[in-house]
Amino acid sequence: MMASPVPAPNSLVGRVILVTGAYGGLGEAAAKAAAVAGATVVLLGKKVPKLNRVYDAIGKLGPEPALYPLDMRGADPADYDAMADKICAELGGLNGILHCAADFSGLRPLESTDPEEFVTQIHVNLTAPWLLTQACMPALRRAEDAAVVFVTENRERVNKAYWGAYGIAKAGLEGLVGILHDETDDGPVRVSALQPGPMRTSIRARAYVEEAATDCPEPGIYAPACVYLLSAEGASHRGRILRPEWS
Repeated sequence: MMASPVPAPNSLVGRVILVTGAYGGLGEAAAKAAAVAGATVVLLGKKVPKLNRVYDAIGKLGPEPALYPLDMRGADPADYDAMADKICAELGGLNGILHCAADFSGLRPLESTDPEEFVTQIHVNLTAPWLLTQACMPALRRAEDAAVVFVTENRERVNKAYWGAYGIAKAGLEGLVGILHDETDDGPVRVSALQPGPMRTSIRARAYVEEAATDCPEPGIYAPACVYLLSAEGASHRGRILRPEWS
């Protein structure tokens, strides 16, 4: 663990940043922080009314954002290719991706998990982030400096009984970070991950149903770390998992 880094002011000026799960706890907080830091933020999520709410809030904080409604549960590689093409055509390029989208339906034994639910959680939490990133790699490589940041989980917490496909996918995500870093460590695309500590989100509420909401901080406490990893300063954490502390 380390103290959460504080990014320099305006550290994302001139950058186009795609945030998945943009109306969730960490996704919304990070999208707002990226806008304050000067980024043009592309908000990706499946529910348009919730995206519109974040869009309106971000419009008061920084450059005008962009919306991209997409359900990662059903999107295929062609959908992600079309997304990347549209971002580049309308915004001139892409400088970073922050993967905040997640799917978790609650704790239950693997043996009694519905097969479709299992496949969906593996897909949304692992396969889809990679397919989206793969589609965006040509655009990211055209940038002088680009960052792909995955949000991981504490494996000591989720690689245990009843965390099911979510825990399995998050373990796989760490493997993806390592392999993709090894394949890009001499180019303009930086790969890293953020492992936030406990925070007040719907996922945590489903896992810890008896926990008081005030026992955890708001997700916004980790938003500066997201901006840091997306900025040029994040080069110091290339290929690494940032685990910021909170108090």
